[in-house]
Amino acid sequence: MNEDAHHRFYAPRRSSSPTSERFLFATGIECSYPTIETSNGRIRRDQMLECGHYDRWREDLNLVREIGCHYLRYGPPYYLMHQGPGRYDWSFADEVMPVIREMGIVPIVDLCHFGVPDWLENFQNPDFPRFFAEYAKAFAERYPWVRFYTPVNEMYITAEFSGYFGWWNERLASHEGFVGALKHVASANLKAMLAILDARPDAIFILCESSEHTHANDPKFAEEAEMFNERRFLTLDLSFGRRINTGMYEYLLDNGMTKEEYAAFLRHNLREHCVVGHDYYATNERLLVDHDVREASGEVYGYYVIARAYHERYKMPVMHTETNLSEPGSAEWLWKTWANIQQLRWDGVPICGMTWYSLTDQIDWDVALREKNDRINPLGLYDLDRKSRPVGKAYKELIQLWSDASLFPNGPLSLSGGVNTHDS
Repeated sequence: MNEDAHHRFYAPRRSSSPTSERFLFATGIECSYPTIETSNGRIRRDQMLECGHYDRWREDLNLVREIGCHYLRYGPPYYLMHQGPGRYDWSFADEVMPVIREMGIVPIVDLCHFGVPDWLENFQNPDFPRFFAEYAKAFAERYPWVRFYTPVNEMYITAEFSGYFGWWNERLASHEGFVGALKHVASANLKAMLAILDARPDAIFILCESSEHTHANDPKFAEEAEMFNERRFLTLDLSFGRRINTGMYEYLLDNGMTKEEYAAFLRHNLREHCVVGHDYYATNERLLVDHDVREASGEVYGYYVIARAYHERYKMPVMHTETNLSEPGSAEWLWKTWANIQQLRWDGVPICGMTWYSLTDQIDWDVALREKNDRINPLGLYDLDRKSRPVGKAYKELIQLWSDASLFPNGPLSLSGGVNTHDS
């Protein structure tokens, strides 16, 4: 980035107390593990395996520190660790988690990232929430120093890709399939939060969710676009016990949720423990071109406008929890994202962190993992040989420039007692 470009992003004045907390710069290890169908049958897409993390995890953790990040979105493989009711294999996590702690990296632990163990089958299983909560509590008790969790990553995308698009896991393609997955992942997320709070009462949950908008291509699609723009909020509405509008309530009841299941979400309010996570990509805005047919529209409103819509709905602390873009152009996307975050902060939105996802390149995300092509997607701060990409150098520079930025733009500079606390 040239010197003139730097002047567009002035480093903050060092006016805050040195004891206050700093803005959270994060990255993540891509850890998706849905199942897909191929000509050879069902297979598991384990991105930690495919991207070499199981063999190179120590190297990857060193890269997290090299880039200047102190926060890491990290998901030990749920499908391998939860062996059955009350049975766990902690071997990988027992090796890695203590090193994360020793290195001073603060993990934001993903407990479920797009897949379940084979014995639970898929997200249509009504027993999933109960057994997942059991696992969440066992994890929190085994690693009591962990404070930050994303119980179920991108609940909306989990339900949509598995139950509505027919790409992953149960591979259903209907509104009934979507609601079936949605009510179970939202219930699992809620039950897991309650279980973790039993073990760690000051836990913070960063609910990472796809931040989206659907644009109508034609006036005749306007009402359907409005439906999708209400539907995108369902998982967070249910997680926060927020009453939904009549149209969405009827949609849920028409497609398989019972009144009793809906009422169960309203009995809990865990907002004081939660941060709303925004995952925003250039593909998150979609164009409705025919009934029920949406195509990626590219960046129309941009992150600023989408983020404001979510904040105006929930009025809660926010963290930017995912973005990336393939090379070339990734470094420019990084700085554009940072400009949007800065404007949100200047306009008073309590956004406390930014994340480039992921640390390394990924495999087959250009087709959302639904085909086994073994194609490398150049989305990481580092390539799969662990060599820095231009965006990695740009992110390192950004972190150095803005390391003194306060946690929130205004007001108390903490998250319920300190985000930098490692021990209970």
